[in-house]
Amino acid sequence: MKLRFAAAVAAAMMAAAPALADLTVPNLSYRTGPYGANGNQYADGFNDYFTLLNERDGGIGGQRVLTPECETAYNTEKGVECYESTKGSGALVYNPFSTGITYQLIPKVSSDGIPMLTPGYGRTSAKDGSVFQWVFNPPANYWDGASVIVKHLLDVNGGDLNGKTIALVYHNSAFGKEPIRTLEELSKKHGFTLTQIPVDPPGQEQKSQWLQIRRQKPDHVILYGWGVMNQAAIQEAANIRYPMENMVGIWWAGGEVDVEPAGAAANGYKSATFNGVGMDYPFYGDLKTHVLDANKASGGGAHVGKAMYSRGMYAALVIAEGIRKAQELAGTPEITAAQMRDGLEALEISEARMGELGLPGFGQPFQLSCQNHGGAGMGMIQQWDASAKQWKLITEFIQPDEEVLQPLITADAQAFAAENNIQPRCN
Repeated sequence: MKLRFAAAVAAAMMAAAPALADLTVPNLSYRTGPYGANGNQYADGFNDYFTLLNERDGGIGGQRVLTPECETAYNTEKGVECYESTKGSGALVYNPFSTGITYQLIPKVSSDGIPMLTPGYGRTSAKDGSVFQWVFNPPANYWDGASVIVKHLLDVNGGDLNGKTIALVYHNSAFGKEPIRTLEELSKKHGFTLTQIPVDPPGQEQKSQWLQIRRQKPDHVILYGWGVMNQAAIQEAANIRYPMENMVGIWWAGGEVDVEPAGAAANGYKSATFNGVGMDYPFYGDLKTHVLDANKASGGGAHVGKAMYSRGMYAALVIAEGIRKAQELAGTPEITAAQMRDGLEALEISEARMGELGLPGFGQPFQLSCQNHGGAGMGMIQQWDASAKQWKLITEFIQPDEEVLQPLITADAQAFAAENNIQPRCN
């Protein structure tokens, strides 16, 4: 009798207690393999942002957030398996952190009615919300990044790239191929010659590619790399004495793990970024108090403030703000995936809101809509200071060339709609 009574009391207490994790945001991470060094940082930043909200604020709207991890190893097949194994957990939104996985999940999330956020990666034309109802890619995409880099190169060349040569060294995958179309159009507009140099993943071996660069002597190199490919590219550039200040990577080629192995030789290397650098923000005071000092940091807090950690944290911020908006629109904190989609589509993050979140100036202001699922698409340029071992911003936010990009996005989205019998909405 005593045992039955104790069991009944325990059951009653469990029923009365609030749920520990009412909002589920799966973390499709990769902590192993040739991309693990980058993936570890991103996953930790993603987890820690939600941990801070849980510990400091009791979650979002009174609902705690769970971020169950599923290891994809940056493998498309494993990524799809992770999606299938977690979508029944009440998943509100996915951030697969892989362009290859994103391409495979677009039809799945559209059929299942679960939104997907792909900040700074994925299918660029998903910015067209009239076709890609369930996919969002703020604050910027790969074509934005290519345009921002070209605008920076215009600036350092006195506004004229006519007759210049630019080599694109790219990861030979869906990710690396994304900017080619845009750069081809920008080369026509600005008169530069574009050379395409693929690197088969994972990319440790690049001697032949950099021998080609040594022979051709391009004025600038744009690097669309990831993981060990970036380290190898920067080291090979140093080996042939290519001027580091003439080399600019996309934001996924702008982490500490990319430049530190080359030591002083990496000094002056540049990359794009769509968020701020370092830890000089009030946010990190709260993170220290509620997460780091409480020994609740993902990965033990080893990567806090690093470039890829910050990027993962920023992705979590966008999702969290989408959850808040969804709760506001739905009139309830217990939202569904469909309501989450509505929240993302109505999301606006202003400069003032970034200040309230303790990250003033860290991310660009943007507003999404039925038509625009990607925001303004701006980016900055950061440069590596090898002696200080830190990234330093050398530009303000740069607006991409919408005159070139928007027609490409519209054409690609319309082609996707025709292939998949999708009737564009937003009319």
